Parts: sequence; C-alpha cells; structure tokens
Amino acid sequence: MTFLALLPVGLSILVLAAHFFRAGQFVLCAAMLGLLGLTAVRRPWAARTLQAVLVLGALEWLRTMAGFVSERQLEGRPFVRLAAILTGVALVSVLSALLFRTRALRARYGLER
Repeated sequence: MTFLALLPVGLSILVLAAHFFRAGQFVLCAAMLGLLGLTAVRRPWAARTLQAVLVLGALEWLRTMAGFVSERQLEGRPFVRLAAILTGVALVSVLSALLFRTRALRARYGLER
C-alpha cells in the first residue's frame, strides 16, 4: 500500500523535474530529482518537505498555465485544452500532497494527526 501511495508523489515530482528541464532550469530539475530521495527518509520533516514541494509545484503549474494561456489568447490560438491539462496536472500535484494524510504514509513517516 505504501508504494501505491508514494507512486503519485514520485510521478508528480518527476513531471515537475521535466518541466524545469524543458525550461532550462537545470538546478531546479536536479533539485526535484534529489527530492525523490526524500521518499526513503522516514521522518516527519521529509514528508512535510515533500508536501510543501508538491503544493509549490501546483502553484508553478498554475503560473505556467496562466502564462501559456495569455500567450495563446494574444495570438488568437486555442487555449482551453492547454488550460484543462495544466489545471489537471496542478490538481494531481495537490492531491499527491494530500496522500500524506493516508494511514499508510502517516505510519511510514511518523506523522501525527
């Protein structure tokens, strides 16, 4: 169960790393890849750090969406599908952060209610 709960967390961080890589922000890309190692650290601070990164990642996806949508609107190009996809990615990132409230991850990281 723990692996299944951590799978969306890892995938969200990997997608965020790919986003930073594509944007040429290699330091942030490397930081995201390094954060994957925190999934193995069974401490509350590791879980809270991952949660914070996932929420900040969701904000980054929304910021990126706003910029791309604005560009496309100015060019008169379609933008609804782009907005829906990036909003979905942001939502998955936030939901991944909420997975740390599950029984399996609370037990793994020693989180209290």
